[in-house]
Amino acid sequence: MKIVVLMLSLICAISLSAVEKGLSGELKIAGGTAHIEVYQTIAKMMMDENPDLKITISGGGSGVGIKQVGEGLVDIGNSGRDLKESEITQYGLVPHKIAIDGIAVIVNPASKITNLTMQQIQDIFLGRVKNWKEIGGDDQPINIYTRDANSGTRQTFEELALAKNKVIDEANFVNSNGNMKVNVGQDEYSIGYVSVGNLDDKVKAVSIDGIEPNIENVMSGAYKVQRFLYSVTKGEPTGLAKSILDEVLSAEGQKIVENKGFIRVK
Repeated sequence: MKIVVLMLSLICAISLSAVEKGLSGELKIAGGTAHIEVYQTIAKMMMDENPDLKITISGGGSGVGIKQVGEGLVDIGNSGRDLKESEITQYGLVPHKIAIDGIAVIVNPASKITNLTMQQIQDIFLGRVKNWKEIGGDDQPINIYTRDANSGTRQTFEELALAKNKVIDEANFVNSNGNMKVNVGQDEYSIGYVSVGNLDDKVKAVSIDGIEPNIENVMSGAYKVQRFLYSVTKGEPTGLAKSILDEVLSAEGQKIVENKGFIRVK
């Protein structure tokens, strides 16, 4: 037991020793919710080593993150979608790839559904199929959950899974990956989608055309509904923004990216 405790203490010391010291001030981060756990972990490490450093992290979706960093309200805006050329030009934004992520279709754990074709997914989210019995489930209406308009997860899902079509207006709207899991996990006849990095036993991930939405299949390219996660700065990063981005893209930071269910970019 003493040896185990000593080894854990040594591992923690090695991890913390790599964190930049002598930092102070306030750093604000907002935007995509898929990024939050990675940044919370790294922010805690940095603040533990730097008592005069304050890092605040909030969600709001990719659109919010991009707008707020562009307007100077935050130092880093997280995005789960590619930036538009107009956004780059208007604000002078610079995107930084921090991870690769998949987007999984999810159902309630009690659902009979384990696999859907891409066509069936489009038929459901576009309102052409309205009852689970039409695709092998119970004789119950399908309750669709989707993200709000600011969500990069939603925009990527609509582009790649729905062939650039929009989820029907009758869908139930939620504002984060976490809330998506809560709602789908509580609604036996629901369907939604969430970042692969945020999957857990509260929901059941559905295979698409027989391909499971897991890290191995995202990494190999077999699972097609995938994207980069970006952290965006206004101009090249400086000061505290550069410090935390350096941590995220360091060897230790990319291990954290992997531990949170994403694929490293470095």
